Amino acid sequence: MLKAVIFDFDGVITDSEVLHLRAFNRILAKFNVEISNKDYYQKYLGLNDVDCFKTLIKNRVLKVNEHQIRGLVEQKNRIFEELARTEGKTIPGVHEFLKKLSQNKITMAICSGALRTEIEMLLEEAGMQHFFSVIVSAEQVKKGKPDPEGFLLTLERLNKGRENPIMGNECIVIEDSHWGLEAAIAADIHTIAVTNTYDAEQLKQAEKIVPRLNELTINDLQQLCT
Repeated sequence: MLKAVIFDFDGVITDSEVLHLRAFNRILAKFNVEISNKDYYQKYLGLNDVDCFKTLIKNRVLKVNEHQIRGLVEQKNRIFEELARTEGKTIPGVHEFLKKLSQNKITMAICSGALRTEIEMLLEEAGMQHFFSVIVSAEQVKKGKPDPEGFLLTLERLNKGRENPIMGNECIVIEDSHWGLEAAIAADIHTIAVTNTYDAEQLKQAEKIVPRLNELTINDLQQLCT
């Protein structure tokens, strides 16, 4: 029986991946470095900000010391917020889908590699913050996706104070990247992929793939959890 749906944020709820890339590149320009669209979507999109900078350093693309990462993340976050306030937008069909889940009393949560300030700002701008009972963001985990830590923590927080805990097989994760799907599978949670960022061939490990969330019915969700 379906009891909860956990959403990734960037690329699932908001169309903000391109804004993250622009924010990264504004910071990296100071070091004469630029991430191409192709490289970002192939190598970096599924990583949180800290892991993205760490990977750039490890791959010798960015030549700075790791102790500088915290400052770079803070700068990138400020730039992203500026972009998001003027250019951030909700992906079509999302609000309709959230209302459908709410009407059917399905608990909703977010598990994202984005920072909490970014998530809360965009939810508030879209008037959608009331849908989510739990938000797990990048600052709250030691290991980002594809590690399952974030999803396991989300389940733990969803179950806080519950007499009958939600089990992984009573929950669905909705993701737009293979990193997120791998994390959900490792956490033993059902998966749905939405093709906002990658095509279906790159998301084939998901149990169900859709182009838009509002194409999903409650029956579609329940069937995954039976």
